[in-house]
Amino acid sequence: MLIMKKLSIAAMAFVLMLMSGLLIPRAVKAQDEEKKEKIMDESEDAKEDFIKKDPSMANLFKNSYAYVIFPNVGKGAAGVGGAAGYGTVYEKGKAIGTAHMTQVTVGPQAGAAAYREVIFFESKEALDRFTQNKLEFTAETQAIAVKSGASANANYRHGVVVFTAEKGGLLLDASLGGQKFSYKAI
Repeated sequence: MLIMKKLSIAAMAFVLMLMSGLLIPRAVKAQDEEKKEKIMDESEDAKEDFIKKDPSMANLFKNSYAYVIFPNVGKGAAGVGGAAGYGTVYEKGKAIGTAHMTQVTVGPQAGAAAYREVIFFESKEALDRFTQNKLEFTAETQAIAVKSGASANANYRHGVVVFTAEKGGLLLDASLGGQKFSYKAI
């Protein structure tokens, strides 16, 4: 009888371990899906906001080969700065993946801010550099601050053009130096 109890306790423990091994990954995957959907929704809201601030951006969204929108980029600095954000990648207007951006900057800078960023890709080759994680911004990369008419005369440089829109905060710096990206297909 004692052996039967020990066996049934061991069997129950095994079944619980097996079930938790099956259920935990599903729960994590569900959280990842919720996060991805939230970022995609926020990206659509950010697109509307970009167009609201500069109606001529509608042409870039319509005519560029592809674009990536980072709806919430947080940036902080005290001599050394860092920024990060997640976004949605669109090819010909259709969501094809997600992206993560990280940035490290060094130099005179202080404060914290939140902003949105959109990168337009002129061609499939430019998008391919991004999706293959080969796009990286250097210190001389410049972003165009979104205001009415800002996109009308924007020119692609190496197949990309970048726009940012401030969301809030105060940061005495606006560089893109050191931005790196990682892409994940949906």
